[in-house]
Amino acid sequence: MQGNFRTIVVMLAVLLAPFAAKADPQKLKLAMFSADTEMTWVAAIKPWADAVNKAGAGIVAIDEYPNGALGRALPQQAQMVLDGVADIAFVIPGVTPGRFPDNEVMDLPGLFRNIREATLVYTRLMDRHVIRGFDDYYVLGAMGTTPFEIDSRAKITSLADLKSKKIRVTNASQAQTLKTLGAVPVLMPVPEVPEAIGRGTIDGATEFPGPLYDFGIDRVTKYDYRINVGVSSLTLLMNRKVFDGLTPQAQAILRQYSGQWYANVFITGYGKYVDDLWAKMKADPSRVIVSPTKADQAAMEAASKATIDEWIKKDLHNSDLLKAVQAEIVKVRGGS
Repeated sequence: MQGNFRTIVVMLAVLLAPFAAKADPQKLKLAMFSADTEMTWVAAIKPWADAVNKAGAGIVAIDEYPNGALGRALPQQAQMVLDGVADIAFVIPGVTPGRFPDNEVMDLPGLFRNIREATLVYTRLMDRHVIRGFDDYYVLGAMGTTPFEIDSRAKITSLADLKSKKIRVTNASQAQTLKTLGAVPVLMPVPEVPEAIGRGTIDGATEFPGPLYDFGIDRVTKYDYRINVGVSSLTLLMNRKVFDGLTPQAQAILRQYSGQWYANVFITGYGKYVDDLWAKMKADPSRVIVSPTKADQAAMEAASKATIDEWIKKDLHNSDLLKAVQAEIVKVRGGS
């Protein structure tokens, strides 16, 4: 009897072994400060999460928390990842001054012509660990926007119109450049912009078509002055310790869908969205779209150079960092 019981136990153990060995997927909390209708989420972050979940079935799972479910404060997203509130979050380095000092090179005025250039250069620099300050994170995605223009309720159709105007900016480089041009820069997260313009707290904002429509800035502005004040760098960051604690299989899946894969999705999806919005803006008779004169363009380039020169003086490392960016821009424009 005892021998039969042992035999039954052994047989059950053999039969149940595959089920006992099968663990639940490792779950990761993905935070997004804004709505799930915002196109950064729709065109890039959501497709990324879907791809990881499909490839990682039974291995790793992304639990999505858009609409500010884990925290709405944009400047706090990077800290939320380190504190464990989220494992992954959409982070705009420019609104967290001092945390990512090298990242300012991406936000310098006048470097990039379009989304493709900015995103490919940023992705390549991140892949090579050229930009310091991200040691506590695993960089899943590195994106650059199309160049910002100035959108305003007050009439701004020239650099002269900028004098003494309060303009929302998204990073320190924009602030320095607009200050040189006589404006009063105000660093402000994008969700606060429509109300601030509506109340008259600010006169306008540096922006590009995506957030202009996604956050309702178009409803409180009329003038679009197409002076290139630089791009904004965007990231999808994961807690490095959390990444290191994943199984090798889970890490491999995240690597597969980060970097260049993520960049391609963003360039294609978000790039088309911006192109469509530009067409919409041009067709809207209520909007006044003005490109700078040659004189204003020359003055803008001089102000941009002053911002870049001042930034280079801050750190001996900055000159080499800028050269690395410029070298990658040349490669991208050359087709490589």
